[in-house]
Amino acid sequence: MHIICYSHLRWNFVYQRPQHLLSRLSKFSPVLFVEEPVFDADAPHLEQQMVSSNLVVLVPHLMPDSSQQERVCAQQQLLQSYFITHNVRKHIAWYYTPMSLEFSRSFQPVLTVYDCMDELTAFKNAPAGLKTMEQELFSRADLVFTGGYSLFQSKRQKHPEVFLLPSSIDKEHFSRARKLVAEPFEQSMIPHPRMGFFGVIDERMDIELVDKLAISRPDWHFIFIGPVVKINPDSLPAHPNLHFLGARSYEQLPEYIAHWDMAIMPFAINEATRFISPTKTPEYLAAGKPVVSSPIHDVVHDYGKQNMVSIAATAEEFENAIAGILQQEDNSEWLNEVDLALQQTSWDSCVQKIMVQLHRKLEEKKKYFKPKKENDYV
Repeated sequence: MHIICYSHLRWNFVYQRPQHLLSRLSKFSPVLFVEEPVFDADAPHLEQQMVSSNLVVLVPHLMPDSSQQERVCAQQQLLQSYFITHNVRKHIAWYYTPMSLEFSRSFQPVLTVYDCMDELTAFKNAPAGLKTMEQELFSRADLVFTGGYSLFQSKRQKHPEVFLLPSSIDKEHFSRARKLVAEPFEQSMIPHPRMGFFGVIDERMDIELVDKLAISRPDWHFIFIGPVVKINPDSLPAHPNLHFLGARSYEQLPEYIAHWDMAIMPFAINEATRFISPTKTPEYLAAGKPVVSSPIHDVVHDYGKQNMVSIAATAEEFENAIAGILQQEDNSEWLNEVDLALQQTSWDSCVQKIMVQLHRKLEEKKKYFKPKKENDYV
């Protein structure tokens, strides 16, 4: 049985929750990862990108001057043709964006899963009708997973089977940063102390806070790794001690983090960050780096209350928290507590929990509904 994932995030953008979960789920079932369309074609067609023998990324290429209805029909027809050609019959529909219902609602999945990793309606440039589409997805879904505690609290009343599934961590990957690893040349030229951040740089970052920190402490250096999206790059503050290095691959991240003095998460407190549960939090900790974060609800709930992450609401509080950490001579006790806490989670354990729920729902379907003919297409 295939898993067909409909995502607003591109596979090769930033390696995060969808990639971690679906690459592992592909060990059990073939996965088709359907991205949002690219509008650059003279005629509609479907691009295939092989990630592995059991995971294929599908990118619809559509005509830029087509109407919305034409785009919906084209995506539906392209996928229908692909399913028939590649013998895709029974499947589980896995949604990251409710907007994909526009072209996929006519398909007939055995199960429908909504993995709600963000409150997309709060993001900048959210598509019109997203709330309505999410309501429809709730009505169709058999299972709903949420990527953090805040989202769980927000969505739990909207569906009878909502499960908290916090984003986890590849400890082995990020723990490489605790060892002596070669440092990228571009970073080696930056003086210490270094405070680092990796991830998407968008409306969720508190640009004013970063600006104030850089001005207040010109002897500290702040490194930002990640693509700048949805905001004008020219709006980023420019100071000699601010270093925006651009996007780097997931594989490269430990090489950068290994040579930071600590990690920071200077998020703005706004609608876009109200429900976020940053995957980078446990990744920084697995790398052995102290973390200073804005008071994001899930960070406070999951890490701040346990004294694993320092919480700072203003530039002055950030400065004081960073200065305190830099003065510490020994953080071995803190690191032991962090490691103990991180032992309780992994992406593999997340997938095991998902598989339990999928098997449970499939058994319920067998019990209450007659199975479809084996040759039925989606």
